[in-house]
Amino acid sequence: MEILIALVIVVVLMVIAASKYKFHPFLSLLMAGIVMGFVGGLSENEITTALTAGFGKTLGSIGIIIAFGTIIGAYLEKSGGAKTMANWALKTIGKSRSVLAMNITGFIVSIPVYCDSGFIILSSLNKAISKQTKISMTVLAVSLAAGLYTAHVFVPPTPGPLAATAALNADLGLVILLGLAVAFPVSLIGYFWAKYIQHRYKSLPNNNNMDTPETVSKIEAIPKTSIAFMPIIIPIILIALKSISDYPTQPFGEGVLSKTINFIGNPVIALLVGVFLAFKLKKNVNDATHFNWVTSGLKEAGIIILITGAGGAFGSVLQATGIGDIIGSKFSHLNLGLFLPFTIAAILKTAQGSSTVSIITTAAIMAPILESFGLDSSLGRALTVLAIGAGSMTVSHLNDSFFWVVAQFSGMDTTTALKTQTVSTLIQGTFGIIIIMIIGWIFI
Repeated sequence: MEILIALVIVVVLMVIAASKYKFHPFLSLLMAGIVMGFVGGLSENEITTALTAGFGKTLGSIGIIIAFGTIIGAYLEKSGGAKTMANWALKTIGKSRSVLAMNITGFIVSIPVYCDSGFIILSSLNKAISKQTKISMTVLAVSLAAGLYTAHVFVPPTPGPLAATAALNADLGLVILLGLAVAFPVSLIGYFWAKYIQHRYKSLPNNNNMDTPETVSKIEAIPKTSIAFMPIIIPIILIALKSISDYPTQPFGEGVLSKTINFIGNPVIALLVGVFLAFKLKKNVNDATHFNWVTSGLKEAGIIILITGAGGAFGSVLQATGIGDIIGSKFSHLNLGLFLPFTIAAILKTAQGSSTVSIITTAAIMAPILESFGLDSSLGRALTVLAIGAGSMTVSHLNDSFFWVVAQFSGMDTTTALKTQTVSTLIQGTFGIIIIMIIGWIFI
């Protein structure tokens, strides 16, 4: 029990260090690994070996993918591709269903773009729609945030679920397919919540010079709809095809077709294809601009990659201590199953604010104990990733940067944001784990 108590203490100290003293999670995860190594009886050489091996193994499988994903996100942000998607959703779904349009737009945009960036990108469009439709900014913001946040925690290549997929050795294609299946109804729950509170919030923005979606499109030479969607849709299709190709029934055979699909459907190659498709988002851009946009994406990727690697190092040390067997023997009889990763992630998220850190830390804790909880199958690993994602959105409040982005860019005061945005994330996360556990009960 000593090592379990130590793990709880270490995680609590990590939360306090991050939330109160703003200690960077990269350092706290590495220090947590060192402390747990000594508590677990590892020698100095075993600790450093486990740290470096875990760091390298994690980045070897995911580092390039994260880099490619952030490059695609940078191009969508800087070229206006994200606004193209928003305009398409508004036109397709209809102005009378603007709240739903923003929810779906957020869901699509957040697959390659961080939810914070996505909300900032779309905030001007949100204001324009509010002026056109006379719907409160609070309602539109909560609906948009619900869509953005859902994809952010459930659907790779967003870094959080991508890192958890690597840490748990889950099938990426299966995580994407199940993630989309779970994320969409969870996103819609956020939309229904926004519609429910619509009658309470009637305030409108008072900016008379606000651009409408149509004038935004005219002023900025934003990409065509088909070009804007391609960097997102094509890689997802390629990865999904590879996952289908790997089925025991071998639907594509064993010949050239199967080998080709397995190659281009590898996440590294699929995201590389997405990067080259992203280059088409902006025409008549000189080489220096392309270089700057790629550099911008890589700068964003750097911190994410390092935190992800540190999470892998922490997990590697935990595995070396044999904590998986200990936790399995102590708690397997409780039959918590998928509720355990959800609970751990929810506690971490609520306490320290970052969904990505919550996901990475929980994945590191869960990796050595999957077998003990009957989650060692391909489906079990994928559902564990999603259960962690559901926990990591429960709940967003004062210590979460996304909470403040939503509040500040929508003109909400803190009380209103807590009553609307925070409650929305609580409802979404709870609904998400219910769906995931139902899937687990049926198929595992």
